[in-house]
Amino acid sequence: MEDYYKVLGVSRDATKDEIKKAYRKLAHKHHPDKGGDEQTFKKISEAYHVLSDDKKRQQYDNFGKSGPSTGASSGPGAGGFGGFGDFSEADFDFGDIFEEFFGFGGRSGRRQRKRRGEDIRVRVVIALENVLKGEKKKVKLEKLFSCDSCGGTGDEKGAKRETCSTCKGQGKIKKEAGGFLGSFAQIVTCPECEGEGSVSDAKCGKCYGEGRVKRTEDVEFTIPAGIDSGQTLRVEGMGNAGRKGAPAGDLLVEVVVENKTKFKRKGADLYYDAQISYTQAALGDKIEITLLSSKKVKLSIPEGSKPGDVIRMSGKGLPKLSGYGNGNLYVNLKVDVPKKLSKKQKELLKELKKEGL
Repeated sequence: MEDYYKVLGVSRDATKDEIKKAYRKLAHKHHPDKGGDEQTFKKISEAYHVLSDDKKRQQYDNFGKSGPSTGASSGPGAGGFGGFGDFSEADFDFGDIFEEFFGFGGRSGRRQRKRRGEDIRVRVVIALENVLKGEKKKVKLEKLFSCDSCGGTGDEKGAKRETCSTCKGQGKIKKEAGGFLGSFAQIVTCPECEGEGSVSDAKCGKCYGEGRVKRTEDVEFTIPAGIDSGQTLRVEGMGNAGRKGAPAGDLLVEVVVENKTKFKRKGADLYYDAQISYTQAALGDKIEITLLSSKKVKLSIPEGSKPGDVIRMSGKGLPKLSGYGNGNLYVNLKVDVPKKLSKKQKELLKELKKEGL
């Protein structure tokens, strides 16, 4: 995990002014408009975005970048309690801060919107046999739920909300910024009401105004029939709850299909090697095949079959994820060559040889 203090090169007890000076120096060096590396600049801007805000800095100092742990969601998209664990350019304009100091870069502002909760990623393993009908799974997740005390609003019951005096209810303010290229104005989110346009006189004592709290619960979902290994299932609304009533994120389930059978899989099709004898190949026969479902079926071997011939059994493969039909089962014939023959078998083969076989 990136240490924001190390990214900016300041101590953990650095003042706001020291943090700002460190950011200005690094931003000037690494800004893409000046030939710098974009990814490095994003890290610098992310660090400043958090450490320059007293509330976000306090949460970062207490919980780290990701906020209180969300258990199974340790990967990308796990998100954080304070709103900066799932930091992305879509939610924060890296150029806005640079414009504040240097007068260029960034955009002129955009409409404030409620940011939905962070997605959570988990990985589950299922057996190939269970791909036939799908499987119900249950995982224990420590995640953020809507606060039951305030109903997700972040306000104490009975609290009054008043129009924000800083932005006059607009949720945005106009900020003048000057630089060596001249003076510019930008529209930014109001820091007083965080874009809501109103402020409460009493924050919820349980969620501290977040509108969401952390707890552990079992989450159940169904893996659809036909899913393939490496595919990701999106369970809408089962991720972290959004702040102050914003929509919840999604649960992203990466599926790993474990195959311990004699079948090989390619998409919805299955492949199987069947051992047959010389006489079965030459004369034809019916052999018994045990399908992936454990059902036994008869397979007709045509006369004159050769090693490597493939017989298709239509619809005996896996369900197609689209829901329309099944794949096929392809049976590869392997002719068994005996290593030892009895005296009688040798005599019979010699007779066949005389007949040109």
